[in-house]
Amino acid sequence: MENMPATLWIAACAHRLQQQWHTVDPLELEDVARDLWRDERLRSMLPDEAAVEWLRPITSGT
Repeated sequence: MENMPATLWIAACAHRLQQQWHTVDPLELEDVARDLWRDERLRSMLPDEAAVEWLRPITSGT
């Protein structure tokens, strides 16, 4: 979301990613979330939605 501060968006997205990957270092997940924030399409979504969208190929099993 464009009006959400980047740091808050990244933290929320990283938190959602950690729900999927419990064993990955949280700092690494923040790096992934930062990369997602750089994508204009994903950044326009809520952080949870962006994480789910990015995870879709992994979670759908295809």
